[in-house]
Amino acid sequence: MAMPKWERKSRIFLCVFGLFLSVYALHVELSRERDPEYRAMCDLGESVSCSKVFTSRWGRGFGLVQFFVAKDSHLNQPNSVLGLIFYTLQMGLGMSLSKKAAMFLVFASWLSVAGSLYLAAILAFVLGDFCLVCVSTYIVNFALLFTNLRRRTAIEGAKEKAG
Repeated sequence: MAMPKWERKSRIFLCVFGLFLSVYALHVELSRERDPEYRAMCDLGESVSCSKVFTSRWGRGFGLVQFFVAKDSHLNQPNSVLGLIFYTLQMGLGMSLSKKAAMFLVFASWLSVAGSLYLAAILAFVLGDFCLVCVSTYIVNFALLFTNLRRRTAIEGAKEKAG
């Protein structure tokens, strides 16, 4: 079974866009840590500020890791670093046609969507902010889940036909 063209192109686009968003988020967070006066392109107003979101407690380890390790621990990484890992894995494993890779991709996508829903709730109900980079990332994560579910269904269908 060959990978459909739409899937390859979609996956590459989504992963590259996700990587771009993650690199930009990391850049904004590090720039803001160095210079508290730094103003990112995505800071459009008081309640539309990605740098405010990225530097909040929820911008590292989903705001949860700090309950288990020190706030400045190497294990308490910015969410954008987790995004870099996630999109790199999605890109690399997405080129494999194995059933195990497909299952892992779906599992990782469900985790990313759960994280996206959690962070969206924090964004809306706790921070009261709108973050264009964050919302774009959530959309990419949902689109990757859709892509991975289609992949898994296609692989299972091909195995049934062959079996």
